[in-house]
Amino acid sequence: MADEPLDASPAAEAASAPAPAPSPAPAPAATVYSVLRPRRESFEHGLLPIPKLVFPEGTLTQTLAQLKGRLLESGSGRVGAPALAEALQIPVEQAALVLGTLAAVLPTDEDPALGVDGAGEADLRDVLLFLYIQSYKRLVPRAHKDSPSVADVWPSTSAFDGYLSALSPIQLVRSNSRRFMPSQADEEAHQLSYLQKHMANVLTLLADTVDGEGDESMVLTAETFEHLGFLLQFSEGTPLSQAATFFANSDPDMPAAPVPATQVHDWILQNIASSLEFTAEKSTTKENSQHSVSDPDVTMADAVTNIRIQSSSPKGASVQNNPGYYRNTSFVEGISKTSVVKQGSDIKGHSIKVLNCHDSVIYILAPLKYATVYGCSDTTVVLGAVGKVVKVEHCERVQIIAASKRICIANCRECIFYLGVNHQPLIVGDNHKLQVAPFNTYYPQLGEHLAQVGVDPNVNKWDQPFVLGVVDPHDSLSHPAGVSDIQAESATCLDPDLFTNFLIPSWFEAEGPTKYNPFTLPEVYWASQTKKNASLEDIQKNIRELELDDNRKKELACALHSQFKDWLYASGNIRQLYCLQGE
Repeated sequence: MADEPLDASPAAEAASAPAPAPSPAPAPAATVYSVLRPRRESFEHGLLPIPKLVFPEGTLTQTLAQLKGRLLESGSGRVGAPALAEALQIPVEQAALVLGTLAAVLPTDEDPALGVDGAGEADLRDVLLFLYIQSYKRLVPRAHKDSPSVADVWPSTSAFDGYLSALSPIQLVRSNSRRFMPSQADEEAHQLSYLQKHMANVLTLLADTVDGEGDESMVLTAETFEHLGFLLQFSEGTPLSQAATFFANSDPDMPAAPVPATQVHDWILQNIASSLEFTAEKSTTKENSQHSVSDPDVTMADAVTNIRIQSSSPKGASVQNNPGYYRNTSFVEGISKTSVVKQGSDIKGHSIKVLNCHDSVIYILAPLKYATVYGCSDTTVVLGAVGKVVKVEHCERVQIIAASKRICIANCRECIFYLGVNHQPLIVGDNHKLQVAPFNTYYPQLGEHLAQVGVDPNVNKWDQPFVLGVVDPHDSLSHPAGVSDIQAESATCLDPDLFTNFLIPSWFEAEGPTKYNPFTLPEVYWASQTKKNASLEDIQKNIRELELDDNRKKELACALHSQFKDWLYASGNIRQLYCLQGE
């Protein structure tokens, strides 16, 4: 999904030609929108901390080649969960999770044989690509103020491990080391460097063998080449085969002839090199133009000050908001003691990231494919309808209200998740005191948004968490070096007596067909709500029937207001009250 259709073929043709002399001044529009980029969804939402999916670098290609041979014995070129479980020696439930996750991060909306839920059979080429990147390691913090080197895409355990692992999730994000954390652009460059290093092996896995000698015996068809769209993309919506000169404009009635894998490899490396050079230039320009900015955090003493409602992201956005980098992602970043609402007209692209927000209420009332909540504390985040995956990571004392196909929770503490999810919530990493509860809100367009992204409100597996081990092999920040793979802490169900409905304000007086929560409440929670409503009616009736003089009535009103105010502060609902007053 893109803001507008873009043509990347001019840059692609230039990349496939012999290396030209550097031009004095590149054309900004063509350069910005035509660079080759990694597909962030595959790296951000497609990595699973299952040890048996992570192979040592030295044997990675050989192991996957042997796996390919075993899975090809069926002759269909498709892989289901039972066959994958047997080949990888993992439980069928984990194999089903692999295929479901693969389905959620494929560049196409649906592979008919696999299905949007991953319950069918996946194309073997997609499975091989998915398994290959399971050995990817996330970028470690920078050791100094300069941009991190991306030459080594297999970073070893660093001194940060032992220090950061002792911190809570939010301390990790907000500690003094925060300035060293890699930016979105750093991560993208790191992913590109990883693909640059391993592309020859990837193409070897995908290539077909034909009669010939040496390099000419390995070829790729146009169809196989398209599967690389799982890892790489030009401007959103431009298929790789249209950008590559050797497959561009081929006649559908006469498929293009296979191309030597070496030719494809050279073309991809040229484009990656150009992209990395462009990224480095943009980063240098940005650093030279920026002044030092202090941490925007606000002390708790100012809890009821600086209240405002925003309908767009704050100014002063960093490199990640440059449309040349992240044209299909919107950001809500660094919000403190504020309420933010984003509707469909405010969202650019198909995903959103809520980053490093504190003591705020964030409303995302729009249909999306992906959502990420990272490094937030004491914040409520409402995610209206997410058709692929929600990921919540390194958060403390947040309330997440989400209607989604899937959700992944990693390294969080003391958080409550009010969920409407079609698949089991995935819990990974080092979590503590998590609670789950059924979905508890609505807004006028919620039903339409759910239908638009394919979330079924009749299926809710909020209380069936799928728990994986503590150690995440992709992330050196989540655990100290040497920790064994032990079972992660699961989540408990919220006490029904503590369950409350969440009211979303109608700032814009929007109307729509959804008049109530589309997800059915379990009986025990429904009974609790009914009991509370009955008790409230009894209290109201008793107060009305009290025969008190004016002074006693005033004392009673003051006592009730005082108790209510104490509850608002203790429960963290004080900001919600300000939102409602702002209607």
